[in-house]
Amino acid sequence: MKNIEILPKDIWNDDKLNKINEFVKQHSDNQSKERKIRNKLLSIQYKLEDYIERDDIKENELLDILDFVKLYLKVFDISKKDLAKYFGMRDSNLHKYLTGKRKLNSEVVLKISSFSRTKPEYWYRVQVKNEIVKLKTEDIKKYDKYDYEKLLSI
Repeated sequence: MKNIEILPKDIWNDDKLNKINEFVKQHSDNQSKERKIRNKLLSIQYKLEDYIERDDIKENELLDILDFVKLYLKVFDISKKDLAKYFGMRDSNLHKYLTGKRKLNSEVVLKISSFSRTKPEYWYRVQVKNEIVKLKTEDIKKYDKYDYEKLLSI
């Protein structure tokens, strides 16, 4: 008797995948508006956590805090300008924090964290992660002149 290997394509053909997709869509359509929002918020949180935990991010793949905040704004159908006003800030000032032109401070982090219902440290970790990725691309040889032995030899 010959053993026959069952391949994924033998189980998950297009017809079965379409039926599963249809079932998921029907289930989703029957959810309340609040549940749909909660699902979208969880999806964003998972993207945020995944970004923080990934070790293989290259400089051209960096995401600003703004990229994540825009996802939240889209869910609630509000503008960044509205969010800045809600936070009691000028839009241009908030934009500088969200794009990394200014370092985050605890007040801004706590506002974003409360708004998004996420842990405050997530936002700091995005900022630090981006700085570390950029640091890895820096030419460290040009900093050799700051070696302590060079200072002591003077």
